[in-house]
Amino acid sequence: MCGIAGAYFWPDGGPLTDRLTKTLAHRGPDGSGRYDHGEVHLGHRRLSIVDLTETGAQPMVKDGLALTYNGELYNAPELRKELEAAGVRFRGTSDTEVLLEAWRKWGTEGLHRLRGMFAFGVFDERSGELVLVRDQLGIKPLFLVRRGKGVAFASELKALAAELGGSLTIDDTALVASLLYYWVPDGRCAFREAEKLPPGSWARFRPNGDVERGTFWSLRQVAEEGAAYEGEFDLNAVIEDSTRKHLIADVPVATFLSGGLDSSYLTALAARERPGISAYTIGFRAEDAKFEAMPDDLRYAKKVAAKFGVDLHEIEIAPQVLDLLPRMTYHLDEPIGDPAAINSYLICTAAREAGVKVMLSGMGADELFAGYRKHLANKIAVQYQRVPGLVRRPVESLVDRLPVATSKRGFRSVRFAKRFLSFAELPEETAFRRSYTMYDQAELAGLLNPDLAGAVDDVITEHADTYHDNTLSDFVNRMCLADSRLFLPGLNLAYTDRSSMAASTEVRTPFVDIEVVKAAFRIPGDKKIVKRQGKMALKEAALAILPAEIVHRPKGLFSAPLRAWMSRDLAPLVREVTNEGELVKAGFLRREALRKLVEEDASGQQDRSKHLWHILTLEYWYRGAVSARTT
Repeated sequence: MCGIAGAYFWPDGGPLTDRLTKTLAHRGPDGSGRYDHGEVHLGHRRLSIVDLTETGAQPMVKDGLALTYNGELYNAPELRKELEAAGVRFRGTSDTEVLLEAWRKWGTEGLHRLRGMFAFGVFDERSGELVLVRDQLGIKPLFLVRRGKGVAFASELKALAAELGGSLTIDDTALVASLLYYWVPDGRCAFREAEKLPPGSWARFRPNGDVERGTFWSLRQVAEEGAAYEGEFDLNAVIEDSTRKHLIADVPVATFLSGGLDSSYLTALAARERPGISAYTIGFRAEDAKFEAMPDDLRYAKKVAAKFGVDLHEIEIAPQVLDLLPRMTYHLDEPIGDPAAINSYLICTAAREAGVKVMLSGMGADELFAGYRKHLANKIAVQYQRVPGLVRRPVESLVDRLPVATSKRGFRSVRFAKRFLSFAELPEETAFRRSYTMYDQAELAGLLNPDLAGAVDDVITEHADTYHDNTLSDFVNRMCLADSRLFLPGLNLAYTDRSSMAASTEVRTPFVDIEVVKAAFRIPGDKKIVKRQGKMALKEAALAILPAEIVHRPKGLFSAPLRAWMSRDLAPLVREVTNEGELVKAGFLRREALRKLVEEDASGQQDRSKHLWHILTLEYWYRGAVSARTT
C-alpha cells in the first residue's frame, strides 16, 4: 500500500511530481522514489508490507519498463510460479516485481488475471507510452487531470488540487450529488477538470497525444453471469480462501472487530491462520452511546476474542470532534459525510502506534449479501403497498407525530419507522434511492440555489440509469448490484482508503474480492433475505466457524453518536455554518432551508443529525477548495 503520482508531457513535470509525491507522504512513510525518462516522471511513497528490502523499492525499473504501484496482489505467488515457468527471473520477493513482469508478458490482456487491490502507472521506454490502471472493484483510488496531450495523476485528489488548484473548477453537480448521497459517486469528481479512473479500467497515453481507454472487468457482467449459474459451491471455502490470501504480509496484520457478523467471521478465520492475532474494537462515551441508543457491540467482540484467542484492544472514542472535523475533511479528499471515517482513522492510528501496518475489515459484505436494513425494508415495502390505505393512513399519522428523541435519549425504532414511511409507497428504483439517500428530489432542490435545479435532475437520472443498467430479474440482487457499483466504491471503500492511509495503515477487505463477488451474485435473492432475516447465505456459511449467538445477533452499526455530537460538541458550529457559512454566502445553499433542518432536529420530530453533519463536512471541504484555488 503506497502513494503514487506522476506527470506525462506536462510542463515542469519533474518538480510537479516531487510536490505531488510529498503531499502523499502519509501514504508511504517508509520510503520515496522518483523516475524520469524524457517527458515522463513517476513518483512513489512506500509503505513496506511485502519484501521490506530495497528489491521492493519503487518506482521499479527493469528492462525498459518503469512501474509505480499502489496496492497488494493477493495471487502474486501463483503468478510468480507461472512466470518463472515461462523463464522469468526475479530479483526479489515483492508483488511489485510480479506485477511488472505480468505486464511485460500479458499487458492489458492479463489484467483480468490480477486478484487484489491496485492502482498503478506503467511506462514503456521503447514505445513512450504511459498506461494507468485501477482495480476491478475500485478499492484503490486514482485521480488524473488531462491538459493538452499531457496528464498528471495521483492517489489522492488533494495532491492535484494543492498544485493545480488555481486551474481547477469546483463541479457544482458533484456537490449536489454529495448532498444527496453524503458522498460523491465514483463516476463524478469534485473538480470539473479532474476525473477518477473507473474501476476495472485502463487508460493508455501516447506521445502523439492519443488516448486509448479500455475495460478489463465488468461488475454488471459478473452479476448477470452469476444469475445464470446453476452449480453448487461452498461459500465458506471461498471466503476462507480470500481471507487467507489477504493475510499475506511480511509485517504484523490485525483485524477490525466490531462484534458484528462480518468482522467476527473474518477475525475467526484469520485467527485460525494466525493464532494470537490482534484485533481492534471501539466504544463510545457512555453518555453518548446511551443518548444514541447504540447496541452493546463490545460485549460480542469480547466473546469472539475469547473464543478464538484473539488479542483484543479496546479504543474508547471520545474525540475532540471540532478538531477532527477539518482534519478528516482534508484527508477524505471529497465531501464525505459518514462519521464512520473518524472511527476508522482512530482505530488505524491506535494500531499504527502499536506497530501494526495492516488491518482486515469486513467492508463489502452488506452490499454483496443484502445485509443493510434498507434491503429488507425495500422488500417489506413491496408487501406494505398491498395493505389497504384505510389501515396505512392511521399508522403513518401516528408515526409522524412521534418524536425521534428527547433531551436525554434518542429513539432508534421511531427513526427507522419514519425513514421507512418516507419511501414505502414509491416505485422500486425511487424507493431504493430514497431508502439510503439524504433527501427526496423536492427537498434537495429546495435546499439549493434555484439555478441548480438541472443538476438535481442530472444526479437523480444518473442513479436511475445505474440502477436499471442490468438484465437481472432478481429484486434483491438488483439492489446488491446497485450498491456494489455506487455505495461501495463511492462511500465505504473511499473513506476506508483515505482514513486508513491518513494513519499510514493499509486496510484490506477480503469480502471485496473478485472471487467472493462472483460467488455472491451466484446466490439468488431469496437465499440472501429469508423472511425477516438479511444476509442469510453469509450467516449459514459463517456457522461453519462462528457460534450461532454471534451469527444471529442483532445488527450493529459502525457509526458514531451523531445526535449527541450535534446537540453538544458541534451545536455552535452548526449555527455558524447555517447562518454565515461560505456555502450560504456563495448562494449554493439557502439559509432558510438550513435553518429549517436545524429546527426540525432541535424539536426532536425529525432526525437531521446526519444531514447537518454532512453540511459541516461540505462546508469545510468547500473552504479548503476555494482557498486552494486562490493560492
